[in-house]
Amino acid sequence: MSTDKKEIRLPHHHSDNIDIVLAKLPSQEDCMQVAEIFKQISDGSRLRILWLLCHCEECVSNIAVAMEMSDPAVSHHLKLLRKSGLIVSRRDGKEVYYRLADTRQAQLVHHVCEEMFRISCPLG
Repeated sequence: MSTDKKEIRLPHHHSDNIDIVLAKLPSQEDCMQVAEIFKQISDGSRLRILWLLCHCEECVSNIAVAMEMSDPAVSHHLKLLRKSGLIVSRRDGKEVYYRLADTRQAQLVHHVCEEMFRISCPLG
């Protein structure tokens, strides 16, 4: 994440905390990266695939059957999730296996999703 900060001069000073908040304001680039992650998990199919891959490593064909989707459709979603850095892949012979990336961002998304499902689950 970017650390370059420039001084921001506001025309009005309404809050005693504004200077502290502005000093920590994320850069436009950082916000675009985070928005891309939110964009990926805003799709229900990708969210289901991601949830599955948070808990196991699987190949495209097995994911497709579990999601009741075609292999090409699952491959498309996997490509987007991998591009966003949320999942990683490994090849073993002819098979490619996917799993949640071992990054702080991916773990945080996993945790947030689990909490959101608990909130929305009538049995949770």
